[in-house]
Amino acid sequence: MGEKLKKLVPEEVFRYFEILSDIPRGSGHEEQVSNWFAAFAKERGLEYYQDPEYYNILIKKPGTKGYEDAPPVILHGHMDMVCKKELGVSHDFLNDGLDLKIEDGYIRAEGTTLGADNGIGLAYFLAVLDSDDIPHPPLEAAITVMEEMGKVGGENYRTQMLTGKRMIDLNWHKDDYILAGCAGDVSAEYVVPVLWEKAENQRFYTLSIHSLYGGHCEFDIVLERANSIKLAARFLNNLLKKTGIKIADISGGVQNNVIPAEAEIVLAVEEAETELVKQIVEITAKEVKEEYQITDPNIVIELNESVKDYEYVFSSKTAGLLTKSLLLIPNGVINMSFKIKGISECSNNIGLMTTKDNEVKIISTITSSVSSRKHEVLKQITALAELAGNGVKGYQIGTDAPEWDYNPKSYMLAKAKEAYRDVTGEEAQIEVMPASLELGLFKSRIEGLDIISIGTETHGVHTPKEELKIESVGKVWEIFKRLLKSLV
Repeated sequence: MGEKLKKLVPEEVFRYFEILSDIPRGSGHEEQVSNWFAAFAKERGLEYYQDPEYYNILIKKPGTKGYEDAPPVILHGHMDMVCKKELGVSHDFLNDGLDLKIEDGYIRAEGTTLGADNGIGLAYFLAVLDSDDIPHPPLEAAITVMEEMGKVGGENYRTQMLTGKRMIDLNWHKDDYILAGCAGDVSAEYVVPVLWEKAENQRFYTLSIHSLYGGHCEFDIVLERANSIKLAARFLNNLLKKTGIKIADISGGVQNNVIPAEAEIVLAVEEAETELVKQIVEITAKEVKEEYQITDPNIVIELNESVKDYEYVFSSKTAGLLTKSLLLIPNGVINMSFKIKGISECSNNIGLMTTKDNEVKIISTITSSVSSRKHEVLKQITALAELAGNGVKGYQIGTDAPEWDYNPKSYMLAKAKEAYRDVTGEEAQIEVMPASLELGLFKSRIEGLDIISIGTETHGVHTPKEELKIESVGKVWEIFKRLLKSLV
């Protein structure tokens, strides 16, 4: 165990959290951490299976004395994390572990996301799998890859290898609520082909939009924070209407399920229009900051001369198609829920924009607790592409993850409420969230699966401000152990 978390209690949980924090495990790069899980199981003589293609892991442990014949319990979590760093931070997520620090009762990572989503959930599982004195039924730890990247691991998990009909998920972020249902989601890719033309005596400027709050595309979407990619479209639209600027490059965001906190456009500007371009940027920036003074007050807009020149720029037609598309792709809350007050029923997050191989790709994630609504938004995006023509394409990518419906008569929910009450002396609150987890994928393929999700208090998930409340870990650990003990 490292030295950063050595004195924290429960030691057995924090030990595994620190071990996982030292292993690079960004979405799509889980082979190393998957191999670590396989070695963990092998060293302890536990039955395990590692998917050679996707690197999903299944670890089985027999029930303890008195629980040998109890029905098995599936433990669910994901091994990947969102890799996001603050501007100016040189952290290499492919090769470096996280630099953990303790501040004011919280664990954070220096300049990067913490990976408590879902590292802390896995730490509880590992502590139980490694124990010899915690009562529990037979366990089947189903640990997936690429949950944060379209739920690829969940979609391709070999559920036929699972025998349990009861599941405990620990991919949640509140310790005073029990999660009893969630939305589903689907992702869309919108592609604008780039027609290039030779740059002609323009000067290049970089328009940077950064320091937005960003955040989780499902938990935080109702907070009306700014989306840097949508802001980029707004600046471009204003500039293209009054100037002859060209686009040399454009990008934004880090991952489709993260509200993008930064975007960058390289502009080719005629010298005679330089002052006008600066004025338009200044006026638009003032409008943006005024609009988001409450929900996203730290937005920074900068226009600086580019450090490099570009030989080619987008054609005017490409620039127009791209800008209008970005303006018209739905983003944010589509509609609020009338079943559960205060949460969105359907939303879309334009999360990632890249320029590569003569294309600009825009990826968004549509989340909804009603499947038909997310499919209607997907249809809007594909219809917009058809209307744009000129080779523009819009289509579904990745998994169409179903929702996990709330069942007030769930046995696992009753047991989780009982465990919470036994540990805290209080009644747990029940929550059904617009967040999309992998749980609907498992429920749709395992007949009769009864699911409950509990979690540790974390804030700023999917951002470099992510933090894990130390005190919450001990509370959840006791609830988790008590729940396992009750599942005879």
